[in-house]
Amino acid sequence: MKRYNKKTLSYIFIIIGIVLLVAGIILSVTLGAKNIDFSTIVSSLFSNSNDINTKIVRDVRIPRALAAALVGGFLAVAGAIMQGVTRNPIAEPSVMGITQGATLMIAITFVLQRIYPNIIIGSFGLMLFSFLGASISGLSVYFISSRRGRKVNPIKLALAGTAIGTLLISLAMAIAMYFNLSQQLTFWISGGLVSAKWEGVKMLAIIGGAAFIAAIFMAPKITILSLGEEVAIGLGQKTNAVRFISIIIVILLTGASVSVAGNIVFVGLIVPQIAKAIVGSDYKYIIPTSMIYGSVLLVYSDILARVINPPYETPIGSLTALLGVPVFIYLVRKDKK
Repeated sequence: MKRYNKKTLSYIFIIIGIVLLVAGIILSVTLGAKNIDFSTIVSSLFSNSNDINTKIVRDVRIPRALAAALVGGFLAVAGAIMQGVTRNPIAEPSVMGITQGATLMIAITFVLQRIYPNIIIGSFGLMLFSFLGASISGLSVYFISSRRGRKVNPIKLALAGTAIGTLLISLAMAIAMYFNLSQQLTFWISGGLVSAKWEGVKMLAIIGGAAFIAAIFMAPKITILSLGEEVAIGLGQKTNAVRFISIIIVILLTGASVSVAGNIVFVGLIVPQIAKAIVGSDYKYIIPTSMIYGSVLLVYSDILARVINPPYETPIGSLTALLGVPVFIYLVRKDKK
């Protein structure tokens, strides 16, 4: 009976999250510097008109709202997977330096465009560079913090991730200052959705969506691995293979997200903790719940970023950091070991 109630609570929690997400997307599309009546917004969904209001809704507000939902969900899923395979409650893409590595490679991309102006990289090229940076930083932190490539030391993970992440962001800022790209790169370091366009949203949906489906299939194996190395091996789990595939999924989710929204921190830390508290330790429920509530968190954070100090925008990364730092401190102090 208790198990049935837990499962029912999980489904109710997911349904509530979907309702909040839909409401948030609608609110995000209706808000903006220009007042647009609701009938125009609705007609924009089905119209190819070149009217300025229709174009604002269709080409600016809708892709921005969808990008916020996808990026938030993917970062939360990445954090949930990392916490499962490392058995570390503070593991998430920014703590492991993955987002910072992707940001550094984006800075290098801007430099290449400055030096070779005839090269057109585009959204797909930006994602490839982002994946490369995420791969290098994520795998480096993982192997530094592991013991012979098997057991990950949680303390080493946090220390190595913080050190490498700080180094990579510092390098990105140094490159930006040297090549006079500080203003252009500020957006990526602070995180934001100002430049979200349909092309980026489509690439994000395709690559991130494929990685999310892979995460759903990996969920049972991640659940077993989260119980402990010895338990997983005893149940016939190929732990190294599960970890490697999981890290690849995390890199795809994070790299795609950073290429659209920049360096947004702590979403992957906050949301999985909430999901675990509600739906339990089964990643079959944690992953989809994290996806939905990560989307909710970033959609409403984006709305808040626009209304705090209009007509200027507050960086979303600053808002998620304000939420994430207290949670991070709480998790560190919670387990004295």
